[in-house]
Amino acid sequence: MSDLAAQAQALRALHRSGEPLVLANAWDAVTAKNVEAAGFPAVATTSAGVALALGYEDHEQTPPDEMFAAVARIAAAVDVPVTADLEGGYGLGAEELVERMLAAGVVGLNFEDTDHASGGDSLIAPSAQATRIAELRQAARASGVDIVINARTDSYVRQVTDPFDASLGRGREYLGAGADCVFPIAVREEREIAKFASEFAAVNVLFVPGVPDLARLAQLGVARVSVGGGLAHVSFNAHKQVLERLRAGQSYW
Repeated sequence: MSDLAAQAQALRALHRSGEPLVLANAWDAVTAKNVEAAGFPAVATTSAGVALALGYEDHEQTPPDEMFAAVARIAAAVDVPVTADLEGGYGLGAEELVERMLAAGVVGLNFEDTDHASGGDSLIAPSAQATRIAELRQAARASGVDIVINARTDSYVRQVTDPFDASLGRGREYLGAGADCVFPIAVREEREIAKFASEFAAVNVLFVPGVPDLARLAQLGVARVSVGGGLAHVSFNAHKQVLERLRAGQSYW
């Protein structure tokens, strides 16, 4: 078994309902090193944090070459498995997406169903997204590295009449197509989180204000908790505050 195949297997094993994998998303090599040094067993990237650090906006505004180069630097900086937020795949086919992931040294990805090709305001049809996931799974197995697919559904952040039911239906299709985990981003209600945890083999919750605390998420059966771009935004805002103090003639410490 190759090192990347072993890392993919290790990352998948960290997804345990009731014992969630907590991911403190990193956006560059030094933040990834900090995450590893703090004792986290895996590193996840944040597309928003990487994009902002590179001078772009989120939502596939970063050129793929630059995103993969940033992800590769993160993966090279740590020894733990790395999963990358690769948004909707940047228009790449399944084989190329998997090939570029592995070349960057990452063994998992967030794969979302927002239709960025049409402007990012709508969702790809569930069956079409399920087909894309199935193609990813096939390409990964053909490569010899069975990557971890975190299937993100954006029903809660797009114009969907009933985001809970939409996420439930999409999640079932995505798991059936080969996803390992379902990520109904922006879900906050405890009842809905509990239902997802009971329905899906593994569910990822975005840890933001209004979401139950980590202990409660574990009790609800959540398998994965991530902070997304939250840490990046907190860090960037703290930097601005320090600059304001320094500009006003105060110390920066």
